[in-house]
Amino acid sequence: MMSVMTKTPLALTVGLILAGSALAKVPASEAEQLGKDLTCVGAVKAANKEGTIPEFTGKWAGAPAGVAHAQSSGKHPVDIYADEKPLYVITAENVEKYGDKLSPGQKAMFQKYPKTMQLPVYKGHRDFRYTDEVCAVVKKNAVESEVTDNGLGVKGHLGAINFPIPKSGIEVIWNNLLPTRAYNEKIIRDMGRVLSDGSVTYGRMENWNLDMVNRPDNLGKPVEGPMAYSMTKGMLPEREKGGVTNSVEPTNFGKDKRLAWSYDPGTRRVRQVPEYGFDQPMTGTGGKLTIDSDRLFNGSPERYNWKLIGKKEMYIPANAYKIHQATVKYADLLKQNHANPDYMRYELRRVWAVEGTLKDGYRHLYGKRVLFVDEDTGQAVASDIYDARGQLWQHALINTYYSFDIKAWHAGTSFYYDLNSGSYMAYNLFQERPLGPILNKGDLTPNMFTPEAARNAGT
Repeated sequence: MMSVMTKTPLALTVGLILAGSALAKVPASEAEQLGKDLTCVGAVKAANKEGTIPEFTGKWAGAPAGVAHAQSSGKHPVDIYADEKPLYVITAENVEKYGDKLSPGQKAMFQKYPKTMQLPVYKGHRDFRYTDEVCAVVKKNAVESEVTDNGLGVKGHLGAINFPIPKSGIEVIWNNLLPTRAYNEKIIRDMGRVLSDGSVTYGRMENWNLDMVNRPDNLGKPVEGPMAYSMTKGMLPEREKGGVTNSVEPTNFGKDKRLAWSYDPGTRRVRQVPEYGFDQPMTGTGGKLTIDSDRLFNGSPERYNWKLIGKKEMYIPANAYKIHQATVKYADLLKQNHANPDYMRYELRRVWAVEGTLKDGYRHLYGKRVLFVDEDTGQAVASDIYDARGQLWQHALINTYYSFDIKAWHAGTSFYYDLNSGSYMAYNLFQERPLGPILNKGDLTPNMFTPEAARNAGT
């Protein structure tokens, strides 16, 4: 049973709330704690009583002084904590000591791979912050934002999380869907499917993302219109080479649907994808990654009932600069059973735990998914995934880091571990690429994501 520090009463009746009107707003008196006892995004500012989670300093917005950084260059992130060593390493031999701060999926990894599984735990750092402009929008959202349309839409303001003091699971999910992050991204991603015998099959895709929510000229405007545009072009494996999918995602899934158009190089035709997202396979992953598990969860929340379990302390990947260095070779990182622990960095942090259970009458490969959302970012960093029988199936995680380009946290390399087959998917690899993600360059526009643009990109 997962230990919980706090539990929200509304979480117990979230289903009844969503069946009725919009969720209640946070009183102004509660919102006044933002920037005081709470950070501007609602995280507890103080250290925990043991001092194992540090106080939030927020001393840096963007690159720290003395750190060389070329804006929107695509250079691999600088590891500002490169000289640090782990405080301790969690292994199968001592895992019981730390079990109350691990998820069921994490503990299952130690059970399955007792000889090799490790979690290196480093000194915690809460040194980075969002801009004052973003914080001002968050505070406005705290007293004005509401979940609407039975959980499928939000009334609020763009460019910042809408629920810094969440009272329900669906509010935490919307924070994960609409966080402050890059508005403009170009990247060539590698993917590695690692089989149980340690052999690796690679995929590759070119990906462009235009996040309308975070465009600078939209900061503070009402939540409406398209949420994001995306282009995915297959490069590997060979059978997927040249295939292009362009998609547009709404901010309100109760009024609009995610639309997508796919270009097939074999027929040289573009067709609209009948229903895009959910558990359809992700390009380049050999069917091992679903579209809605990118960033652990994305797209419409309609197929699940979302329950807020509460806030807890948990070991999660954080300040993950080490794994994203250009010196990291895939052969050294992608080991049999799991990623090489030498490149991982875990910290003890506070997370919101949210459980999504598949609704009656809906279909999905995942019968239940539990997301762990970092209180400092509003973004999911780990997930335990269950099959239709309720059996634990996968554990997934994202190595996040604060990007100086965007003055916010960015989702880096992620791992999706299949606890049944012993295989795993390494997604969003760019360590061996000449460039990493090119963020906020501002060179993407909506007309680059039309059906005609998909045809042109594939030829």
